[in-house]
Amino acid sequence: MDKSIVKSIKEDDEKAFYTFFSAHYNKLFAYIMSYAMNRDIAEDITQQAFVNFWINRKNIDENDAPKSYLYTTAYHLYVDYHRKEKIQYSIIDQIKAKAVEENDKESKELTERRLEMLKSTIDALPYRCRRILEMNKIEGLKYREISEILGISVKTVESQMRIAFQKIREAFKDEELFLFFLSRTFNRGKPLLEADVGSAVQVR
Repeated sequence: MDKSIVKSIKEDDEKAFYTFFSAHYNKLFAYIMSYAMNRDIAEDITQQAFVNFWINRKNIDENDAPKSYLYTTAYHLYVDYHRKEKIQYSIIDQIKAKAVEENDKESKELTERRLEMLKSTIDALPYRCRRILEMNKIEGLKYREISEILGISVKTVESQMRIAFQKIREAFKDEELFLFFLSRTFNRGKPLLEADVGSAVQVR
């Protein structure tokens, strides 16, 4: 199955990539978790392995065990993280810095455009909607904590978050793969860092 899926991925089929991602994510995460013993680090490395797989899709030989390529990529990312022993920086920070150095001008311009578009979309939200999004995704507050601080119901917080996500989806409606990685970043259960967004915007 992987052979035909990877062939489609090499032809820029994003749905095929989602299928490959869904089929291998949990097992790859468990594999990296057995080394990292830290959920956040394992999630970062697993996600970055898939990002790298997509970025390098044109160079992958579907006849040479794509699953092995994916696992080898993830393992090397872990080794690189462990070797540097810079716990204060996530693996996403390291990969982003390397990608910025190595990417061509077109990739950098695409990254900058997406970041600016995301910022503009968030800035254009009504004040309360934007503030709730910031409190949850940047400051790391839970819905109940936000409701208590602002004196509103949890349902109102949920409603405002849905509006914010809908506006972001509308802004990037033609960039499904970017939305896919951005949504995973939003749903990781921890504050959103600029580096996390940087990883998503580099997907081409």
